[in-house]
Amino acid sequence: MAMRIVFFGTPAFAVPSLDALLAGPHAVVTVVTQPERPAGRGRAPRASPVSEVASRAGIPVLTPTKLRDGTFAATLRELAPDLCVVVAYGRILPVDVLAVPRLGYLNVHASLLPSFRGAAPIAYSLLAGDTVTGVSLMKLTEGMDEGPVLAMRELAIDPADDCGALTTKLAQVGAALLIEHLAEVEDGRARFAEQDHARATYARPIARDDAALSWSAAATSLVNRVRAMAPAPGAFTTYPGGVLKVYRARVEGPAADAAPGTLVEIGADGPRLACGEGSVRLLEVQREGGRRQRGDEFARGARLAVGERWG
Repeated sequence: MAMRIVFFGTPAFAVPSLDALLAGPHAVVTVVTQPERPAGRGRAPRASPVSEVASRAGIPVLTPTKLRDGTFAATLRELAPDLCVVVAYGRILPVDVLAVPRLGYLNVHASLLPSFRGAAPIAYSLLAGDTVTGVSLMKLTEGMDEGPVLAMRELAIDPADDCGALTTKLAQVGAALLIEHLAEVEDGRARFAEQDHARATYARPIARDDAALSWSAAATSLVNRVRAMAPAPGAFTTYPGGVLKVYRARVEGPAADAAPGTLVEIGADGPRLACGEGSVRLLEVQREGGRRQRGDEFARGARLAVGERWG
């Protein structure tokens, strides 16, 4: 028997899960997503990726601005969902909203819980230099990503993965995990395991300062930060020509006795800078107001000088 499902989600990470539900036997009766936000160079309001998919599929879309005044809970009760599915919705749901569906809420979270609860688990996994991450399928509770876990699936992190690439991979893993376990939730066979709350770590939203490159750090740490911030907001440093965003970089060997942030070489692949430990080659960058370009292209046009200090 098909379930009535209300889907909560906002970014592109949630789209594969919504697509998978729409292709299955259950009825997605409504989608709940964040309101339109300014986007692009013109800052024109733009609907979320989830909203765009739902609209194309003819699914009603709700964009509530208030969740705690009882109005949204009443609206949800009228929809009479059997189950609600949440994938990166972006807001904490209050108790009266959580109480509506008879089978509760399933949440697809992009980490191996209890590691990296919160808004930016993929970026934090890359910042930590993890070689393995994954997706958790959990019961949503009032606490942030604190609910019991139904299933988890690991994914190896490729050294070339940045946050954008890893997000795309994990979105597919999450969609598959969700679909695999819907039947046992529907018929009552699902067994949820409590998390080890003492081992919990948190992934707060990324702030601008998180994207700044500190050349006193080790080269490996700096490259991990570049990966974690790409494609947005983009890691950045200052240099004699202004602010430079860095989208790809690689670890290289020691830079003799050069102080951190010193440009030690302008090579065939791009500029190389000394770090607190080792050095970093900049492979893809973007100047203010410019386009993304290879490190060697940037070096040819930027009038760089070996020995100058950055950051």
